[in-house]
Amino acid sequence: MDVKVRSFAKVNLGLRIGAARADGFHELLTVYQTIGLHDVIRVSVERGVGIEIRCEDPRVPKDESNTCFRVVERVMQALRAKAWVSVEIEKRLPVQGGLGGASSNAVATMLGLEWALKKALPGPERFRIASEVGSDLPLFLVGGTVLGVGRGEQVYPLEDFPAIPCVVVTPEVGVSTPKAFAEWDRLCGAVPAGAAELRAVRPDQRSGSTEQTKLTVNGASDRMVELGRGMSAWLSQSYTGAPVRGRAENPLLALVRAGIENDFEQVVFPEYPELREVKRTLVRAGAKYASLSGSGSALYGLFASRQSAASAARRLRKGVWSAQATATVPRAAYWRRVVVG
Repeated sequence: MDVKVRSFAKVNLGLRIGAARADGFHELLTVYQTIGLHDVIRVSVERGVGIEIRCEDPRVPKDESNTCFRVVERVMQALRAKAWVSVEIEKRLPVQGGLGGASSNAVATMLGLEWALKKALPGPERFRIASEVGSDLPLFLVGGTVLGVGRGEQVYPLEDFPAIPCVVVTPEVGVSTPKAFAEWDRLCGAVPAGAAELRAVRPDQRSGSTEQTKLTVNGASDRMVELGRGMSAWLSQSYTGAPVRGRAENPLLALVRAGIENDFEQVVFPEYPELREVKRTLVRAGAKYASLSGSGSALYGLFASRQSAASAARRLRKGVWSAQATATVPRAAYWRRVVVG
């Protein structure tokens, strides 16, 4: 049997990095949002035993290091099934772009494999497998607007907000997430979790001396607490119907006034100055909010209308960047559109 599944991308509406944990991961706080850009995954099941990964993009691994391969192994074991499973990945999303492409591919493979086998995993088992394979996978089992905590794998569905136009820019650079985390740790002085405070030592350009800026207290990021408060206020307004400025405006635009930022910008922009320029260009083109997604290199901007998003994408494409106008995908639409056939 042959099943095709859309593998949607995500962006991060704010991302705060907390203290390093004993397991080597970092505490994170973010709001994930699925968007309309996607890959296509084709899952085929035949008689036999084995796993085959096919993709024309040479940067995509075809062995057991591929997230789709690892998901197939675990799903087949959990369902006690035997078959020859072929997964074909039609890449439209960038590799190492911060849009969750590999994670989304893996979840699409999981769903396609279940449908092909006509066997369904229990919900908790799906989430267990997803979180074992990668931190970003579980969000794609929810879709829409999703709160992510822990190392990002603990996900909670938020209100299913209407779609909002956005523009996604994918520069021709790849940012390594492990390297970005390592740079963040160096910025913070690599003080272990539980220390009294983390301090970033920054040179004073004028005097040549250094100054210390407190980033973390008692192993929990002050910035995470600040963002959490802003998100709480935003959720309170969204769920209770409390009046906000421009009530006709999409509630996601109200979130940008909660002080959301992506901490990765502090270490990625100095390494790749062109990414900072992309963000500035998005804002100049009319974005109500612009940000790096994940650790990058993709950036996105939220716009008030489809017309302004389309105009901004055309403007950006006149430069050296690849830009696409799309829209966020609410949860209900996500699950309606995920199966191609």
